[in-house]
Amino acid sequence: MPELPDVEGFRQVLESCAKGRVIRRVDVRDAGVLHGVSARRLRDALEGRRFGTPERHGKWLLARTRAGPTLVLHFGMTGLLVCGHPDEAVEAHDRVLFTLRGNRQLRFRDQRKLQGIWLAGDDSDIDRLLERQGPDALAVERAEFEAVLSSRRGHLKTALTDQSVLAGLGNLLADEILWRARLRPDRPARDLTQADRRRLYSQMRRTLRSSVTAGCVPPRDSWLTGHRDDPDPSCPRCGTGLRRTRMGGRGTVWCPHCQPGG
Repeated sequence: MPELPDVEGFRQVLESCAKGRVIRRVDVRDAGVLHGVSARRLRDALEGRRFGTPERHGKWLLARTRAGPTLVLHFGMTGLLVCGHPDEAVEAHDRVLFTLRGNRQLRFRDQRKLQGIWLAGDDSDIDRLLERQGPDALAVERAEFEAVLSSRRGHLKTALTDQSVLAGLGNLLADEILWRARLRPDRPARDLTQADRRRLYSQMRRTLRSSVTAGCVPPRDSWLTGHRDDPDPSCPRCGTGLRRTRMGGRGTVWCPHCQPGG
């Protein structure tokens, strides 16, 4: 599932491929990825417009046009944004194609179609789409992070992956950050000490910076992510066998030695 680092990578793809370019044609191959907008309205709203500077909030990507509407994208579990050329073969899961001046084509590709594309006429429309999103995990200041976490009921892993609490963290990032901070995923969020919260914030920032550089949550040998799918996974820090469980319907992995109960 695309998480904040993946979507930041898509933002960079959009910026390098489309910023400043005129949208010559919009081809909707599967209207099932459109939300609240028809294929015809999408074409009428975007064709002839020029893409501006894209933005990201959490797992949402805002493809702004200059003096026009904003294309809002969410990638669900299998979405991608790819840049190519109009003469390249169209793949089975290419749902919407944006042909740009300069022989470029931006493609929204998604196998499972769990989210998709919205069209926001102005900033108030964007605010309505994102009104349930918490602060962006990469941009949030430490004081705000500590405040939202200390007021949250429930388990720590559940709080970190709740987009209304903090936007952008998914399953892999949450497990990796908690492992680095040496905090159990099922520990009550409100029970953390100030030192715990500060350590958690610091490790979140470090993990996000490395992941954004890699364009994903990298499965490195020194990371928990690099071992969570092993047949018999062990902690890359201490060698203890990793534990698996489910929290909020998500597969959760942690080390019982490095992440003891609070």
